[in-house]
Amino acid sequence: MGKARKPIQIVILLLVVILGGYAIGSSVFKGDGKPKEGSKAPSFELMGLDGQKHTLDEYKGKAVVLNFWGSWCTPCVKEMPALQAEWEKWRDQGVVIVGVNVGEDQMTVENFVRQVNIDFPIVMDPGRNAVRSYGISPMPTTFFIDAKGRVDSIHIGQLDLKSLDDVIGKLVDS
Repeated sequence: MGKARKPIQIVILLLVVILGGYAIGSSVFKGDGKPKEGSKAPSFELMGLDGQKHTLDEYKGKAVVLNFWGSWCTPCVKEMPALQAEWEKWRDQGVVIVGVNVGEDQMTVENFVRQVNIDFPIVMDPGRNAVRSYGISPMPTTFFIDAKGRVDSIHIGQLDLKSLDDVIGKLVDS
């Protein structure tokens, strides 16, 4: 009876060691997949409304306001005028506002942009690759990325003009 239990105990021990190693490795090397304040912002390569592919690297040396939105999202629509106003105010001071449309087709996005009269850069994430890289769940979500490519702060939910201006001001001063 004692000899029969020994192989089972060895198998159980091996499973515990393997699962423990996997759990530790996952937490150390992957985390939860979401960038945190102070971490490097994940790169992306997305098609812009201008027909060109855009990456986060092309904005190196500039502060970036990366806003994830959809035209079906009421808070996203409500914050568009504030984003446009801040684009007009800060673009000559090394700040880029980039709107990442999530999951919509180009015609829908172009019509929306024309309707709300925005001209800051818009890229499209139809496959939701950037959404996964950034761990976006509710929208709108906005990442404030410093000139070195690090996430300075993250705002989940609708931004108003004053709070957007305050965060950009701090981002530029840092």
